[in-house]
Amino acid sequence: MKSVNKTDNRTRRRNRIRSKISGTLERPRLAVFKSNRYISAQLINDETGTTLATATSKSAVGKMPKDRAEEVGRLVAEQAKAKKVTLAVFDRGGYIYTGAVKAVAEGARKGGLTF
Repeated sequence: MKSVNKTDNRTRRRNRIRSKISGTLERPRLAVFKSNRYISAQLINDETGTTLATATSKSAVGKMPKDRAEEVGRLVAEQAKAKKVTLAVFDRGGYIYTGAVKAVAEGARKGGLTF
C-alpha cells in the first residue's frame, strides 16, 4: 500500500483547483507559492502562458511572515494596476486559505485587485 503524505495531498488539491480555474488577459490568475522560507505570487495569463506580474517576500519588508505576505500581495497589485489589470482569479495553489495565503489575498485587495 502506498503511503500518502502532505506533499501528495497538496498536489492533488492543487490539480483539482487548477482544473476549475484559468487566467485570461482581462482576468489573470493570481497564483501563490509557499516555500519553507519565502512566499511568492504571480499574475498569470494561461491563454498565452505569460506572467504579467510577480513578487516575492525576498524583497518585501516586514518582521512577521504575515506582514511580508501582505506586502507581496500589495506589490503584485501595484504591478497589475500599472498594466491596467483590476480583476483576477485567486489560485491558492492547494494551500489552506489561512495565514500567509490569506494575507497575500488581503494585500492584493488593499492594492486594488478584485477577486
